[in-house]
Amino acid sequence: MAGKKYIYDFNEGDAGMRALLGGKGANLAQMSKIGLPVPPGFIITTEACKAYWSSGEHLLDEIWPDVKAAVARVEATAGKKFGSHENPLLVSVRSGAPVSMPGMMDTILNLGLNDETVEVLASVSGDARFAYDSYRRFIQMFSDVVLGVSVDLFEAHLTETRRELDVGFDHQIPAESLKKLITTYKKVVRDAGVEFPMEPERQLRLAIDAVFRSWNTPRANTYRKIHGISADLGTAVNVLSMVFGNLGDDCGTGVCFTRSPSTGENKLYGEYLVNAQGEDVVAGIRTPSPIAELEKVMPDVYREFCRIARLLETHYKDMQDIEFTVERGKLHILQTRNGKRTAAAEVKIAMDLYREGLIDARTAVTRVSPDQVEQLLHPQIDPRAKYETLAKGLPASPGAAVGEVVFDADEAAELGRTNPVILVRPETTPDDIHGLFAARGVLTSHGGMTSHAAVVARGMGKPCVSGAESVKIDLNASTFTVGDVTVNKGDFISLDGSQGIVILGKVPLIDAAFSDDFGKLLEMADNESRLEVWANADTPVDARRAREFGARGIGLCRTEHMFMAADRLPAMQKMVIASTREDRINALASLEPMQREDFIGIFEAMDGLPVIIRLLDPPLHEFLPKIPELEKELGVLSPDSEQAQIISAKITRANELHEFNPMLGFRGCRLGIVYPEIFEMQIRAIISAAVEVSRKGCKVHPEIMMPLVGVREEMRRLEEMTRRIAAEIMHAENTSIEYKVGTMIEVPRAAMIADEVAEFAEFFSFGTNDLTQTTFGYSRDDAENKFLGYYVENGVMEQNPFHVLDRSGVGGLMKIAVAHGRKVRPELSIGICGEHGGNPSSIAFCHSLGLNYVSCSPFRVPVARLAAAHAALDKLS
Repeated sequence: MAGKKYIYDFNEGDAGMRALLGGKGANLAQMSKIGLPVPPGFIITTEACKAYWSSGEHLLDEIWPDVKAAVARVEATAGKKFGSHENPLLVSVRSGAPVSMPGMMDTILNLGLNDETVEVLASVSGDARFAYDSYRRFIQMFSDVVLGVSVDLFEAHLTETRRELDVGFDHQIPAESLKKLITTYKKVVRDAGVEFPMEPERQLRLAIDAVFRSWNTPRANTYRKIHGISADLGTAVNVLSMVFGNLGDDCGTGVCFTRSPSTGENKLYGEYLVNAQGEDVVAGIRTPSPIAELEKVMPDVYREFCRIARLLETHYKDMQDIEFTVERGKLHILQTRNGKRTAAAEVKIAMDLYREGLIDARTAVTRVSPDQVEQLLHPQIDPRAKYETLAKGLPASPGAAVGEVVFDADEAAELGRTNPVILVRPETTPDDIHGLFAARGVLTSHGGMTSHAAVVARGMGKPCVSGAESVKIDLNASTFTVGDVTVNKGDFISLDGSQGIVILGKVPLIDAAFSDDFGKLLEMADNESRLEVWANADTPVDARRAREFGARGIGLCRTEHMFMAADRLPAMQKMVIASTREDRINALASLEPMQREDFIGIFEAMDGLPVIIRLLDPPLHEFLPKIPELEKELGVLSPDSEQAQIISAKITRANELHEFNPMLGFRGCRLGIVYPEIFEMQIRAIISAAVEVSRKGCKVHPEIMMPLVGVREEMRRLEEMTRRIAAEIMHAENTSIEYKVGTMIEVPRAAMIADEVAEFAEFFSFGTNDLTQTTFGYSRDDAENKFLGYYVENGVMEQNPFHVLDRSGVGGLMKIAVAHGRKVRPELSIGICGEHGGNPSSIAFCHSLGLNYVSCSPFRVPVARLAAAHAALDKLS
């Protein structure tokens, strides 16, 4: 490690050094470089954090001379001296990972204070209350973050002091009371078995050590796991000269977004507090004022802030989240970063920046992630619903949710696995991250639009109502009251995070509607994509919805779903229990007109676009009731009755059809080979429907898919069957219809002999649900219920292969099938129609294989369209 540079002054870095300096440090360096009012400071790099975790305290020993030299340079710039008894330099110590992790890492303010320097600070500032308030805050933060003394112990004494003085806020506590509180705080630390360090250099070393250690706290690990952030990045340490927002009424602190993080509206959106320090805004202890009111209180500061906000947004070409402090009327910028925002805001901001000429179309498309598009699918309260508002708060994160009230993050995480829950807290902290993740929505009685709960909920796409001060929470009793209404744990409430309202009980929700901006963004995405996005749809309603969402075809129409309707199931059951081919043909004759009408509706809905129809796939016993149900029904009937004979026949047939492993049994193309009359009926229905629709002037492109093919001869026979029946119908109708015959690749053998299958198949569609089961030898339902969760949590597997495509195993088979199939038939159309067709990572893999399309559920079509564009632009891997 000798000679490696671990420390950078702000004037040595820039925004392009994020991986080394962390996001916060790189942006501080960049702002300093372009001349913004940034306090002097330095950055200890992420490489130092990585070295710390491999060598521990030895790393601090190695870099300490460089740390002292960096402090000396800050002293020279600030005109103050660290630990001085004349004009002491105080610093803040903040973490800063390369990827933004708001609220996940620990910050310490006012470092350098002790029993001597606090007296000097009081004298130099002329404000004893400010000095002791800063010292009180420092002891509390340092003891919590570095020494591991619970913050609740300090808060209890702080609350008691406010109660004794009959004041509502911390800044109303006078100097003498703060001195007593400091004495109490130091006793709290001693009672915890540690001594509070008085030497500033020792404080700094311990703080740097604590920031490095905080990279691997449970809450940081949880956040990274939720958001897919690598644990190998490390965090930088930012040491800044302190500026004070708690010196008096000409001071303050705030957080501001350059555009609304909820809606994307192009206006400043933030909050500030007069006579406060930074943690007061996000902690939710005091409800801050809107940023617009700063213009009335400090007009010059407000104008300067507006100028800097515009400059930063233009410089970074994105909406910024800015932290600032005003000391004695002078504005200081402490941080800027690309602001977290809702999916709806992301879309609007991207399109507005595109129209403003700050970014191009490709950049606009890549600004919105596929995961964010999913958030646009979150429900809203039905506007036709009638309800009474129980309480109002701030509309901190849009969307609506209904759930049972819980007051504890651990309980939310546990109950949220099976039940919809709403987490209700006075305010949330980073330690609540697991409960926030599990909850459907969040309600807090304190805090503003930039509080921890608000920021995290927006990032997760969950509704949040914050600062609902009429909600009086009793955590011990597990209740909250609003006026004379008491709500208990387990009661249902509804939240509307878009309006900031709380409703008692359940209200109906509706799906969100897409904005014009979102439609335009998806059109821009389609221009970048090579993959087309199709949809899985079994009904005309699904087909129309898929087309509205931008699907370019139907990649999977499952015909078995059409037989489950109440008016069709008896005929289907009659076919299943038939003992002869003639009886089966007679039963199928009543189903054929229904099938034809189904296909007519879908073809009309998809006028001009391809429709892939999979012939009957599940085993026949699935259309019969369970044997115990049949036996129970038989037991109450007269043995000689006609109904009893029918049920007896069903029982006999169900026993004959019973299989030990139905997934690998008598299903799919095997049914069509052994009982060809089933597939013959379906093929006639498809082709005759296509003929009828084409005569109405619609363009129709049917593609008939054989399920579960694994043998060349299966494909040959079924392709010949299809050609024969289609030719007979077109000859009889004196017309011609273009159609294709293909297969679903869903067993490993089909992939391995894809060249043989492609002799007769004009298209392949990967059925990766079954292909994953047959490749791994897993029964999906059993695996997900029994061990896959454990495997992922304990590192046996990185991801659940039923959620994210297994590239090395299942993907390896797909590569073989693509190569072998196109060797025989270069124009072979290939897609995917399993659940993976809507997963962004899996879509990227399909793009890399050269597939023609992905097919997913209608509601995931917008996600897939954007993911396909990102794959083409190399934004997914």
